[in-house]
Amino acid sequence: MTNPTNTIDLTGATEHAAGLLAALGIPCDTESTAATPRRMAKALAELTAGVRLDPARHLAVTFPSEGERAGLIAAVGVPFVAMCEHHVLPFPGHATVAYLPTPGARIVGLSKLARLVQEFAARPQVQERLGRQVVDALGAYLDIQGAACLIRSQHACMTLRGARAHGAAMVTTHLTGALHADPARRSEVLALMPSPS
Repeated sequence: MTNPTNTIDLTGATEHAAGLLAALGIPCDTESTAATPRRMAKALAELTAGVRLDPARHLAVTFPSEGERAGLIAAVGVPFVAMCEHHVLPFPGHATVAYLPTPGARIVGLSKLARLVQEFAARPQVQERLGRQVVDALGAYLDIQGAACLIRSQHACMTLRGARAHGAAMVTTHLTGALHADPARRSEVLALMPSPS
């Protein structure tokens, strides 16, 4: 959801970043590191730009379908980078977004599905919520029989720290309507799970 009052205070964020780095004993007093707090603040603002956007706006422009038979529409392997809201560390991954339009219903372009994923990802996030937000938006804005969002990602909070489980991936599946209830449709969608990169 768009939050127009959620503006960026880059100066304040830079001051806080400098304070955080100083509290961690990381000096920023060389020519190379003097601008690090500002770069850090700008990078985090970019990676969380989705909090200032309404990703569902991409579903407002639709096109007539080309036939009366409903076939699965999917964007496979959509890349994204999200920030874990628990550790403020990135979890890059790939998503498959699919929906089954109601026969004769209007459809959206595939690029809109990619933007939907990428903008929902660009905010403090958890993978389970990301998948749910995508299928909920598809169900709310399109005339569909079901939707799916399959995600495979690697969480830095698990691979770079803590368990240090290098190479481990997290997989989540969110399926609604016919894509959940119909075993054949469910199998068709699950076969599109993003492959390990």
